[in-house]
Amino acid sequence: MKGLIFSVKRYSIHDGPGIRVTFFMKGCPLSCWWCHNPEGISPDQETVEQIEKVGEMEFRKTEEAGRFYSVNDILEILDKERIFISYSKGGITFSGGEPMLQMDFLSEALKVCKANGYHTAVDTSGYSSTDNFKTIIPFTDLFLFDIKHLNDNLHNEYTGVSNMLVLENLRLLLSSGRDIMIRIPVIPGINDDDDHLESLREFIMNNKNENLKKINLLPYHKIGSSKYKKFNIPYRMSDAQQPSRQRMNELKMFFSETGIKVKIGG
Repeated sequence: MKGLIFSVKRYSIHDGPGIRVTFFMKGCPLSCWWCHNPEGISPDQETVEQIEKVGEMEFRKTEEAGRFYSVNDILEILDKERIFISYSKGGITFSGGEPMLQMDFLSEALKVCKANGYHTAVDTSGYSSTDNFKTIIPFTDLFLFDIKHLNDNLHNEYTGVSNMLVLENLRLLLSSGRDIMIRIPVIPGINDDDDHLESLREFIMNNKNENLKKINLLPYHKIGSSKYKKFNIPYRMSDAQQPSRQRMNELKMFFSETGIKVKIGG
C-alpha cells in the first residue's frame, strides 16, 4: 500500500508539538479560494512544465507533483530524524490537501507510526465521513482542525462544500479524549468581519472542553499564489490584502477571552 505525497517537511515546528516531520498528502475535496497548496488539490500525480527565461533563451524543465511512499518509506524518514523528534517531544503530522482522502494509507501509516513510538497528528479540514474519523482516533494523538466559516452558505461559496459535516466531526473529536488544536484561517473580506468572529468565539466557548488545547490564527498570505499559474488553476484572491500584525494581535486578544491558549501562526 502506498500514499501519494507532494511534499515532505523535516524539522517542522508549526504542525504540532516539538520537531516533526510533516507529510503533505495529495488530494482535497475542498476548493478554498485562499489555498496556499494548490499542488495538493488534485488527487492524481501531476507533471508540470516550467519555462524559465534567461535573456532570449528559454529553458524548459518538468516537475513531478506527487510521489508514492510506502509506510516503510515513512518510517525510514522518521527513523533518520528520531533523535531530534525524541529530544523535542515531537512526532509525525499528516497534512495536505486532505489526508483523509487517502484513508486506507493514512490509517495504516498512523497505526504503524504509533506502534513505533511516534506522536501522531492529523491536520484536517474536517470534511470526511464520521466513520473515517472513528477509524483513526485510536492511532492519532492530536488533531489540527480547521474552522473556515460558521455560515454554511458562505462556507459553501468559498470552499465548495457544506460545513455541517465539519462541525459534526469537530464535536465528535472533542468528545474523543484526543488533543485538539483549532486552526482558524484569517481571510480579509471573507471570514474576518465582527459578526462572524463573535459567533466563532461563542461557538468555541460553548463547545470547548479540556481536550481543546490551543487556537491557531493563520493569517492569509500570498506565498502560494505563484503556484496557481503553474497548475492552470485560477487565483481568486488577487485583490485580497494580508492582515496586519496589529490586526492579528487584536484577534489574539479577542480569542484569548475563550480561556484557551491562542497563537498566531501554526
